[in-house]
Amino acid sequence: MCRPMNNNSGKLFHYRITVSPPTNFLTDRPTVIEYDDHEYLFEGFSLFSHTPLTNIPLCRVIRFNIDYTIHFIEEMTPENYCVKGLELFSSYLFKDILELYDWNLTGPEIDIDSPGCQKFHFMPRFVGSCLTEVKEVLSMHQVLLYLLRCNKPLVPEEEIADMLQWEGAGLAEIRGGVQGHDRHQPWHEAQLATRGDPQYQKLWKSYVKLRHLLANSPKVKQVDKQKLTQREEALQKIRQKNTMRREVTVELSSQGFWKTGIRSDVCQHAMMLPVLTHHIRYHQCLMHLDKLIGYVFKERCLLQLGMTHPSHHLNFGMNPDHARNSLSNCGIRQPKYGDRKVHHMYMRKKGINTLINIMSRLGQDDPSPSRINHNERLEFLGDAVVEFLTSVHLYYLFPNLEEGGLATYRTAIVQNQHLAMLAKKLELDRFMLYAHGPDLCRESDLRHAMANCFEALIGAVYLEGGLEEAKQLFGRLLFNGEDLRDVWLQYPPHPLQVQEPTTDRQLIETSPVLQKLTDFEDAIGVLFTHVRLLARAFTLRTVGFNHLTLGHNQRMEFLGDSIMQLVATEYLFIHFPDHHEGHLTLLRSSLVNNRTQAKVAEELGMQEFAITNDKTKRPVALRTKTLADLLESFIAALYIDKDLVYVHTFMNVCFFPRLKEFILNQDWNDPKSQLQQCCLTLRTEGKEPDIPLYKTLQTVGPSHARTYTVAVYFKGERIGCGKGPSIQQAEMGAAMDALEKYNFPQMAHQKRFIERKYRQELREMRRERERLEKESDETDDSRK
Repeated sequence: MCRPMNNNSGKLFHYRITVSPPTNFLTDRPTVIEYDDHEYLFEGFSLFSHTPLTNIPLCRVIRFNIDYTIHFIEEMTPENYCVKGLELFSSYLFKDILELYDWNLTGPEIDIDSPGCQKFHFMPRFVGSCLTEVKEVLSMHQVLLYLLRCNKPLVPEEEIADMLQWEGAGLAEIRGGVQGHDRHQPWHEAQLATRGDPQYQKLWKSYVKLRHLLANSPKVKQVDKQKLTQREEALQKIRQKNTMRREVTVELSSQGFWKTGIRSDVCQHAMMLPVLTHHIRYHQCLMHLDKLIGYVFKERCLLQLGMTHPSHHLNFGMNPDHARNSLSNCGIRQPKYGDRKVHHMYMRKKGINTLINIMSRLGQDDPSPSRINHNERLEFLGDAVVEFLTSVHLYYLFPNLEEGGLATYRTAIVQNQHLAMLAKKLELDRFMLYAHGPDLCRESDLRHAMANCFEALIGAVYLEGGLEEAKQLFGRLLFNGEDLRDVWLQYPPHPLQVQEPTTDRQLIETSPVLQKLTDFEDAIGVLFTHVRLLARAFTLRTVGFNHLTLGHNQRMEFLGDSIMQLVATEYLFIHFPDHHEGHLTLLRSSLVNNRTQAKVAEELGMQEFAITNDKTKRPVALRTKTLADLLESFIAALYIDKDLVYVHTFMNVCFFPRLKEFILNQDWNDPKSQLQQCCLTLRTEGKEPDIPLYKTLQTVGPSHARTYTVAVYFKGERIGCGKGPSIQQAEMGAAMDALEKYNFPQMAHQKRFIERKYRQELREMRRERERLEKESDETDDSRK
């Protein structure tokens, strides 16, 4: 509690507040106080806090389409003020002038009937020009005296009698002078008038629809451009109609209007203070969240990002309507505006052209922080971390449970309904930043947002604290009792490791299977401590139980999939900072899929080391799914025997370099999705979009080896046909056939776009492909 007639310099921490850039805050006509033959110009505010503002990041806010940063710099506490004077000034400026009645600075714990000291005090800084480095700040006493001197009626009573005797010309001159002063700027009347005009509204809707349609078209025709221009001109004509204008002249009595001596620069700075105090108090609340999760974030912005829902936008630190009104009434009259794109430059993700633009960007070797300011990307990472932790612990805790049972248990743990319960344990609904709109009014929607927020928090902990911190946090939340928690966190080793705790490489001499696997170890440059783990990874499902591997590789395939998901997710999160969650998912699906995994397995020659029940020991042609399972099982064996670092290295060599080729060839999307996008770009205005339809034409072969023939139709015309061992693969083949044969403008547009953007990279990629094909042909010839 501060003493009102004292400066309380021993209790308060002093910070100078500045805003950068200074646009719209350094005005041509600043508030000036003349004192002792010197002029003192207003430069901003000082903030006095009862607690030190440590570990609180800078506050950023977008206003007038400009990205501002509010700095608070700790300085020595001035002495020329008292707390009572600060409170009098704050009450006058924030309550009487700006009317910020709902800005509460006392805090929720203070009783309303007996209010205590404010958490923050503010002092206006009127700085005099002096030759010394230390700025001279005018005392609060002189500021209050200046406000008292300026506090006069707009029209003094003693001048009213003289004004009544003025003639018409003199009165008009006075009116012109009054109109030249700063005054409240209302909404544009013509804009308000068009809101109720049905003709304008109908034309506006058709204009927006056509603009959206053209934005998703690969090549805009000149006719469509002219049509859009005509509608825009028609809208402008309606706005300029005299019938739409409402020019109203209102005569108001000057009684009750007073001069203040405060100009717009003081109000501009003052309206930043609610934003800053909201930012400070929110981060002080997050310190309580640190205690709940048992981990203190060093990067405070990362924790705030994890708590920021996509619906959360610019805040004013209080009721936004009140803040906008105060800015309009008392702020700068003609502000300078920045680029409107600042609001959506890094947030827009809808539309085919936006998709192509973002997905054509290559990964950054030296990545910069992402400029996407909500938690969807962290949620994407956290989802992979939660799935990985759950898979690993279930795999070790239930060594005899098949992959189907493990998947069932994992689904129960990672489903949103359960994660929302864990979020409730952390009281995340009290810390989430989200817009109080219709999106999250339903309890189910709010719980889904809380589950996403929990995943984002796990992702943030993993990103800064590492896997062990994320593991400990997840374990503490899953189980309240220490006994169950210890069982979950301290899982036993793999059964093959239990049998031979140190190593099992001594068994190689007596086992031909293990002897053969040493060739694979030499090929990849990794020596397994427990080589039977590698044998288990290469044992197919058709092989029965044996004492060498203790089973087949399907359980390992379950674990390997989660490991690959995590490693790929982390790499994409770091190296593709401009991609949203959906874009990262597309890139990840291009890496972690059967086709890519099978290709890597073939290049490593894994099919030659597969352990089957074929007694003839002839080479067996494995299906794509089987090869992919082999690779995932190998990843699991590598993780169990070594650690996650080895998996990172393996994927850095064998998987992540392929991303460049996927992006340049636009292979990040499966053929069915790509075909649907191409068909949607051909829709016409005013009609429902046509989508491709798939029909199964023929099914041949026995039940265990069927072959399906599927055709795809667009606008009643067959545009492609495909065959495959499953309906899904046959549909993929039909879509690919359609993309190659049918002349889609979107496909041509994508190819031209990539060719223009990466001409040199494409040329180098083609040379490398030709070189590899030539080397392969020479190898085949030498074998013959």
